[in-house]
Amino acid sequence: MKFSDFVSVKSLRAELVSDAKENVIAELVDSLQSAGEINAADRDDIIKAILKREELGSTGIGRGIAVPHTKHPSVEKLIGTVGVSSTGVDFDSLDGEKVQLFFLLVSPPDRPGDHLRALENISRQLRDETFCRFLKQSKSAQDIITLLEEADSNQYGS
Repeated sequence: MKFSDFVSVKSLRAELVSDAKENVIAELVDSLQSAGEINAADRDDIIKAILKREELGSTGIGRGIAVPHTKHPSVEKLIGTVGVSSTGVDFDSLDGEKVQLFFLLVSPPDRPGDHLRALENISRQLRDETFCRFLKQSKSAQDIITLLEEADSNQYGS
């Protein structure tokens, strides 16, 4: 699975304004709503579902990266977005560091394979230090798109 299979380019946020965990999640869900990927009526419920998943254990996986995710019946296909925070956000990360890179995923409950493949792809790409460094320096949605396309065409060492 590639980023182009699930990342909504219209929802990318190179300059997140939120500085708290719940607000970042809401900002990213709002970006999916603005891009027409989720319905306004489902916004609050999707945010609650992601926060409930966070209660099981932080999706802040370390090295300035978080992958908040949930399954929700309102979506018909796996959808994701990427957000970058230049200052970093306290996300209860496993290593205690602030998070700068966010990959948010929402998938249908009946498609667990897609959900796992997306998480695996994200995890594999984020092991590449160069990819992460460039992504953290993104100043525009186009910067993020370019990096995701390069990752999809295996231009990084993962």
